[in-house]
Amino acid sequence: MIDYYPSRVENHPIIYARKDPVIYSPASQPGPLTSQQMKFFEENGYLFLEQFFSEDEVFVMSSELTKVLEEGKTVTDKRVIHEPDSDEVRSVFAVHEHEEFFQSLSNDHRLVDIHKQLLGSDVYIHQSRINLKSGFNGKEFYWHSDFETWHVEDGMPRMRAVSCSITLTENNPYNGPLMLVPGSHKYFVSCIGETPEANYEKSLRKQEIGVPDHESLAKLVEQNGIAAPTGPAGSVILFDCNILHGSNSNISPYPRSNVFFVYNSVENRLVDPFSGQKPRPSYIASRQKTAEKV
Repeated sequence: MIDYYPSRVENHPIIYARKDPVIYSPASQPGPLTSQQMKFFEENGYLFLEQFFSEDEVFVMSSELTKVLEEGKTVTDKRVIHEPDSDEVRSVFAVHEHEEFFQSLSNDHRLVDIHKQLLGSDVYIHQSRINLKSGFNGKEFYWHSDFETWHVEDGMPRMRAVSCSITLTENNPYNGPLMLVPGSHKYFVSCIGETPEANYEKSLRKQEIGVPDHESLAKLVEQNGIAAPTGPAGSVILFDCNILHGSNSNISPYPRSNVFFVYNSVENRLVDPFSGQKPRPSYIASRQKTAEKV
């Protein structure tokens, strides 16, 4: 298969123009998102839906989150990722496969219909996880494009996936909210540095390979700045698979948690990783043979 987005193969970064659409459905096709919302997403690469879920729904989500957290503290399952310098839980992967509640949430027609509208096809869950930032100790997630990693290390061929972040706690300016570079999804920033074997064992705790160089990042930020959507628990942030994003460490007393579903088009199923290495485990990236549409 042709590699339309080569990365980690040159000794210098290159910024390529995006070769894929951002929205795959015709503008005239009806769906849950308005034409104004679709236009904003296409132009900026993200969309913030404040208070998408009700207070009652958030209460149930929070209870389920607490349950997963408590279990994560005592298990040695590889899908539970700890902070780079402590035993604090950082992420729990594949929650849509192992936790009945989050499986049901990933199939919620309100979410699925939005992603079908954006991606113009049936969808399946490429990846799911709960991200945690405890008060005072939650570490940063450095700037990156998810697609760069999914392309190189998982074999996602094209930019036809959307991430959905559901805030389970309030996201405020102090507790390390998600930051995005509007418009950066229209470009692909190739990264330098060869991919080590089993890179995910380190990168999920602290990513150092597959991150944009400072000059490229600064250039894209100069164009449109940085956005950091904040709001109450139960809000939803949709963002394109290729948008540059990250978050600061949390030194405030306020914890920040979110559940994260990646919806990929069934027409964009994974192939062999473009790094030439073994695929990452299925709890990180659902492979073709196991991926089921929702």
